[in-house]
Amino acid sequence: AVLVESLLVFTMVLSVHAVVWDRFSWCAVALAVQAFYVQFKWDRLLQLGSAVFQFRGAANSGLLPASMVIPLLGVVMKERCRAAGIVYFERFGVVVASTGMLLALFLSVLAVGITKPVPTNTCILTGIAGSVIIYTMKHSLTVSEVIEVLEVLLIFVYLSMILLYLLPRCFTPGEALLVLGGVSFVLNQLIKRSLNVIEGRGDPIDFFLLVAVVGVILLGLFFTVLFLFMDSGTWISSMFFHMMTAVLGLGVIMPWLYRLIQRNPLFWLLQFLFQTQTRLYLLVYWTFLAASACGVVFYQNAKRSSESKKHQASTITRKYFHFIVVATYVPGLIYDRQLLYVAAVLCLAVFIFLEYIRYFRIKPFGQTLRHLLSLFLDERDSGPLILTHIYLLLGMSLPVWLFPRSCAPKGTLPGAGALVPYSGVLAVGVGDTIASVFGSTMGEIKWPGTKKTFEGTMTAIFAQIIAVALILIFDSSVNLNSSYAWILASVSLVSLLEAYTTQIDNLLLPLYLQIMLMA
Repeated sequence: AVLVESLLVFTMVLSVHAVVWDRFSWCAVALAVQAFYVQFKWDRLLQLGSAVFQFRGAANSGLLPASMVIPLLGVVMKERCRAAGIVYFERFGVVVASTGMLLALFLSVLAVGITKPVPTNTCILTGIAGSVIIYTMKHSLTVSEVIEVLEVLLIFVYLSMILLYLLPRCFTPGEALLVLGGVSFVLNQLIKRSLNVIEGRGDPIDFFLLVAVVGVILLGLFFTVLFLFMDSGTWISSMFFHMMTAVLGLGVIMPWLYRLIQRNPLFWLLQFLFQTQTRLYLLVYWTFLAASACGVVFYQNAKRSSESKKHQASTITRKYFHFIVVATYVPGLIYDRQLLYVAAVLCLAVFIFLEYIRYFRIKPFGQTLRHLLSLFLDERDSGPLILTHIYLLLGMSLPVWLFPRSCAPKGTLPGAGALVPYSGVLAVGVGDTIASVFGSTMGEIKWPGTKKTFEGTMTAIFAQIIAVALILIFDSSVNLNSSYAWILASVSLVSLLEAYTTQIDNLLLPLYLQIMLMA
């Protein structure tokens, strides 16, 4: 299974660089080769329990697929912005690619360093890949860009030491690279932009994303340290939690956002949400869907209490939420992507805040949330946090957030790139959902080395092609310019990756589909 997963990742890496071959292509290939070898060292460390931290069980390290995501995103972003003549974001793509390569190389060096006896051949490969990457960075980056890359690496190292210690068994090494690497990059961007505020420069919704992500992470770190010294389940602690949330929100996060967007954040948000009648209709519709999702949770829990205490939600039941999310995102993508962008940020902040309430058992809802959500746990929620619903939201939202709007003057990219914002809907909302439902109900032929079925994968590919046809009908901004073969190949490769990967598919699949479509 690991070999096939690696083969699929190599195929996507070579496919992307066949289109956008440049000096970074040599780095990407070298990084992929060494990550393939180091991945087995990480797997051995996880099996022996010799890794530095406790990682999620029942999964391999996932180093190769995770190592290539950020570098490939940077490369395709650089090429798209270069074609559009936007130099600032072309350089930004170079920084993203370089940062992703350095973070992946750091994880590889860490694995090689703690493996006993020292693997000589893997050390040589890692050294060669590192030399190629550093040589290319030396000739591609300015001094300020090198400093920025090193800043992200430093933040990543400190965040990894803190969060992987506080949250054992929540991530595999690959998932930690993706999640903590992304958070490190966001934190560095926020610091950089806060120190260089120029009035009128930058889109407020981008600042809103940066401040919201960093704000909820800092909030979690603050309360984690605080509740080391006091019991979080008491009423006094709960009142203190809510009071300090208000203080930090109104006293730190709001002024920070005010400095960046140069206006009152609450007034700006209210004006933005209710700016047009279409937005009002979408908000009412989304409120109805949110109520429906809550209804599913309460109904399934009522069903559990009447049947058995050990009853767990089936795969099909969990996929109800995928259908609800598709119904949420598609109208937003068609009618108002900026509103969807902001609404997804708000939803992410709410999800993480509710997870804090559940994790710390904050009264009056902490214990209730623990009971309600325990029904929907699966083997991937082996740590203290329940992250699958947050990963689902991220998988649907990241293609919207990472879409290079400044490099798409007409609001959309040419060819297959027009489908980039739909990557989450196609890969997770349609493909993963259909594969799970049909595979678990009608699948008989299993892919070698996995529990996934041939029927599920083929049905997922077919369903995504139908979804693309429906997008063409209902979204007039999408014009594929006869790039149907590339779309079919991209969808097929990502669907096969879903069958073979043991990583969080909600997070990994949309990013790979976005990379392929942007290329």
